[in-house]
Amino acid sequence: MLRHPLLKAAIRHRSAVQPSPSSRIPILISRTISSKRPGIPSSPLSSHPTNSSRNAASAASLSPRLSIPDVVSDDLPIVSIDRHKVAIGWDTRNWSRFHNIWLRDHCRCPNCFHPITKQRLYNTFDIPSDIAPIRAEARVDGLEVTWPSSDPHVSLYPWSWLQTNSYDPAFKLRQSFTDRKILWGSGIQQSPPIVTYEEVMNSDDRGLFKWLSNVDSFGFSFISGVPATPEATEELSQKIGFIRETHYGKFWDFTSDLAKGDTAYTTLALGAHTDNTYFVHRSCGLQLFHLLSHTDGSGGATLLVDGFYVASILNELNPEAYELLSKIPIPAHAAGELSALYRPSPPSGYPVRWNNDDRSVMNHLDGDVVEKWYDAIRAWYNYLTSPDSEYWVQLRPGMAVVVDNHRVLHGRSAFDGKRRMCGAYIGMDEYRSKLAVLNEKFAPDSVLRSTKHIPGVVDNGRNIWNNAL
Repeated sequence: MLRHPLLKAAIRHRSAVQPSPSSRIPILISRTISSKRPGIPSSPLSSHPTNSSRNAASAASLSPRLSIPDVVSDDLPIVSIDRHKVAIGWDTRNWSRFHNIWLRDHCRCPNCFHPITKQRLYNTFDIPSDIAPIRAEARVDGLEVTWPSSDPHVSLYPWSWLQTNSYDPAFKLRQSFTDRKILWGSGIQQSPPIVTYEEVMNSDDRGLFKWLSNVDSFGFSFISGVPATPEATEELSQKIGFIRETHYGKFWDFTSDLAKGDTAYTTLALGAHTDNTYFVHRSCGLQLFHLLSHTDGSGGATLLVDGFYVASILNELNPEAYELLSKIPIPAHAAGELSALYRPSPPSGYPVRWNNDDRSVMNHLDGDVVEKWYDAIRAWYNYLTSPDSEYWVQLRPGMAVVVDNHRVLHGRSAFDGKRRMCGAYIGMDEYRSKLAVLNEKFAPDSVLRSTKHIPGVVDNGRNIWNNAL
């Protein structure tokens, strides 16, 4: 259910959106679901769309804290070589060592690395295991290394790229997965992340970057001003990437008629959960919802819970339960359609993966762990359903929401009347790819900024020293 190392890192980056959970222990233990759930107050999204707008793009462009100095032209690093490594002295206290074979393998000259396709041209296995440079010298733009060959081969490695990719020792220069995560509880209702449909659909992509940066930081984002039609909602979804098709179809447009064998197609309440727990390779990354209409009835409020936030509380207040749930896989199934019977094989997890309604038989527990496991999921459930963790909002036509299905759990209250909802799944790979492209465009890192002036570095619009390569 919980992928242990990733969430432990996320816990260290808990945002000030909520105070430390240690100050709320009595609340978390003594209370579960709020009695106010059925009567959801009107959302600030509809009454104050401008004031509640939040530009999380700034969180995506935060500069990582350097632990070594920037290289300047009048104070170049010290370079020394031996039979196995090249050593670079950044200052009197910080050195990096790079193996000769590693440097030769990472040459990015046009003969070794295709400037357009960004693929290796030089055969790694042609590099002698005992290769050693003829010389290595500090230049303004980077480390220049001359390799032995019939025609002496010269490689240039930008200083910022070497700092970012230093492994002996490693420097904390690159932003990690958790650097941009803002953990939140019910207090997020005061200023939830939101962008406008007009911003997102603008051809300059700045609004799209703002939207996806919101999702990256908070795990979800509202989109206001969406035309209340399935066509406009589908077009909005496709701004991120192609829509993932499952046994529920491609783009959904449904009501509570049990057209599919899933409780989402009923009027019943749904507890906080993630979707597709029964898939291994096709679990959706993002999920977009848009309420098109709700007539002759009431209810159906949307519930959002930050799984990272709840996991951080569980780890802090009940580390044994957290450890147990990080290790024990929870099988799931989708069996409501006679034409489909999905189970993950082998059962595997994402950072947060939880849907108790879809849970299959727990027949793989050791006898001495059964009661501990039930105690652990009970603790998880108590924190998950605490009023401190739950964000309830009444969606209206024109206000769509997208959630990171690997982090934010969603649900709804029961309702009556006819409620028409549409939406789609978008793959995590497509989302991460689109966000990476937009970061490259609007928030380039230090390597991209410091190397763009070097001749031949940018071809076909992409820098050959991009850290993704």
